[in-house]
Amino acid sequence: MATVRPIPEGFRRITPHLVVDGAAKAIDFYKKAFGAIEVRRAPAPDGKKLMHAELRIGDSVIMLADDFPEWGCPARNPNALGGSAVTIHQFVEDTDAAMQRAVAAGATVTMPAADMFWGDRYGTIKDPFGHEWSFGTHIKDMTPKEMEAAAKEFFANGAGCGH
Repeated sequence: MATVRPIPEGFRRITPHLVVDGAAKAIDFYKKAFGAIEVRRAPAPDGKKLMHAELRIGDSVIMLADDFPEWGCPARNPNALGGSAVTIHQFVEDTDAAMQRAVAAGATVTMPAADMFWGDRYGTIKDPFGHEWSFGTHIKDMTPKEMEAAAKEFFANGAGCGH
């Protein structure tokens, strides 16, 4: 008898599970914006919404589902809540190119790409479904002491946010 794996093959211990308004449209966006590959989808009984879907982006899986307030589900999409409290981060080969691809697919830049004090080229976008995404390309190895000094300089020069 085969042993069942507690963490399914291909998954990481932590897997984002996004709630959106329009999961089928979100899948199309993530394919265009991030090169996502659709693994599977499970429509709701009425066939109008998706109860569950899985996408692969690089070596990671994200799950997503439509918002189901009519079923009493507590998870809501960020637009229904007025924003997102979470940023989903992607390490990429080229932050600027990744952001341009996302914008071309319909995302909005929320923080232009810049070389950051922690050694990454970093920028953020908001997808059309209200989720925040960040992109980072590691460009410089730094010791904790170097990073601390760079952060002090960064904030002393009036820079904000910096995440």
